[in-house]
Amino acid sequence: MSHRQFKQRLYAEFARVAQALASDRRLELIDLLAQGPRHVEALAAETEMSLANVSQHLQTLRTARLVETQREGTKVLYRLADDSVLRLWLDLRTVAQSRLAEVGQLAHDFAVGGAEDEPRIPRSALEGLIEGGQVFLIDVRPQIEFESGHLPGAVSLPIDQLPARLGELPRDRRIVAYCRGAYCLFADEAVALLRFHGFEAQRLEGGLPEWRAEGRNVAQA
Repeated sequence: MSHRQFKQRLYAEFARVAQALASDRRLELIDLLAQGPRHVEALAAETEMSLANVSQHLQTLRTARLVETQREGTKVLYRLADDSVLRLWLDLRTVAQSRLAEVGQLAHDFAVGGAEDEPRIPRSALEGLIEGGQVFLIDVRPQIEFESGHLPGAVSLPIDQLPARLGELPRDRRIVAYCRGAYCLFADEAVALLRFHGFEAQRLEGGLPEWRAEGRNVAQA
């Protein structure tokens, strides 16, 4: 094989991954799978796509070895192949945010209650704050995502249940909320609701994917 043939075949393999990522719907599926394994039916419901479309997109991701499958009875469970795929997704987001002004503008336009300008609790400071009894950490993602993996010390309070469960929260500590990541609005909604009801509340910087990508410990139910 000549040097040129080697390069052509090598970059064609790299392009397989790039082509698999070149779809907004497939990126959304990767983002959901970053929260934990899901069945096709759950992914279809979350993304409001048909089962056929979701299956086709997942097959493309599987062909590029970005996702893996596991059969559970009559259903197939999908998950990210490994943490390198998670880091690839987060790096892609970081590059897009730094190079495309539209990303920052969208985040600003859709921020809940001016949350985009609010200071956030650094991930590096969280464990010390929990150990010192200074904060109460809540995970406002759906229960199934919490069970797949969550930050140590977190309590599951899905955003749709939060209004009815405010009585479970302490008023002598700051409430820290987190969700699916930097561009998830669940935590912003939770902080706005908590402040409306008189709680001291703040959002965590990022969410579970960023925490996991940094090699930090992840707890499971």
